[in-house]
Amino acid sequence: MITNLAAGKQVFTSNVFLVTGERTVLVDVGNDFDVCEVVREYVDELDAVVLTHTHPDHVGNLERVTETFDVDVWGYDLDQPGVDHAIEDGETVRLGDDAYTALHTPGHKNDHLCFFAPGPGILFAGDLIFANGGFGRTDLAEGDRERLIESIERVRETTDETLSELHCGHGPSVESDPYEHVGLAAQAARFG
Repeated sequence: MITNLAAGKQVFTSNVFLVTGERTVLVDVGNDFDVCEVVREYVDELDAVVLTHTHPDHVGNLERVTETFDVDVWGYDLDQPGVDHAIEDGETVRLGDDAYTALHTPGHKNDHLCFFAPGPGILFAGDLIFANGGFGRTDLAEGDRERLIESIERVRETTDETLSELHCGHGPSVESDPYEHVGLAAQAARFG
């Protein structure tokens, strides 16, 4: 089961996805709200934290989460504060009950990862792709529009029409024709 713990929060935060099952994982930890209290409404323990990237709105709660749950953090770049274990491009990562392929997708930030589970057709897109053709900003440090376009194209080529869920770093998740939203993001990033 995938639950957005930041839903309805009116603060400077990313979405925070609690993925329960065989391996209970937080995908990103958000910022500016007591995510630990919200986690405890669902589970008593976490097995891991997995980061899409390390912008402050995605990792602001990291220290509190790791101290509260005594949990390790997985991300792309070990040089980033708080990241205990590196996830390599193409590596398989278990989130809940499913095996996800980690895709290194820079352009919004150099350490950005997306996670795709082909079996159930689930994509965690971080700040690369948003609903309705939105895409990550490239005006921050490490932003690069050409790399972002390449990363979106990589996700589009990795997924297909069987994509059933698109979970974004901000805004709503998409469960109705999510592959179309990936294509719209590719088009918007290229021509927007």
